Amino acid sequence: MRIEDELKQEKFKSPHQKAYLNLMFTYKFIESQSKKTLKPFDVTSQQYNVLRILKGKYPTLRSAEEIKDVMIDKSPDLTRLLDRLIDKGFVTREVCKENRRKLDIGITKKGLKQIDKMEPTLMAYHEESKKITKKEAEELSRILDKMRG
Repeated sequence: MRIEDELKQEKFKSPHQKAYLNLMFTYKFIESQSKKTLKPFDVTSQQYNVLRILKGKYPTLRSAEEIKDVMIDKSPDLTRLLDRLIDKGFVTREVCKENRRKLDIGITKKGLKQIDKMEPTLMAYHEESKKITKKEAEELSRILDKMRG
């Protein structure tokens, strides 16, 4: 559906304003869909992001700083987020052997299994959302990269 119809607004001050509002509206739409997709797994999108990061480096442990550097949403309280993942048995946190002031975080076997359980649902969601072609997706990514500088 067109952004004009969603916002019930036919005119914008500029094409840039229209693109910005469209981007913000689309972000909220995707965020809402993501929450619905992850809800059956009792995992938030930020928790999924951390699990995905740790799985990508498995079996290597990562520091909290390394995780936060590559998170999509850098605003959450990472300590509290990790506490919740530890309570669920999905990650471990231990004192670094080389530097006692640093904590090492790793994904557990249970966390790996949880990601594997989630994959078919997430892949189905991504397949369902293929309303644009591969070429359009590549162009969209190029434009978004350009917007961030």
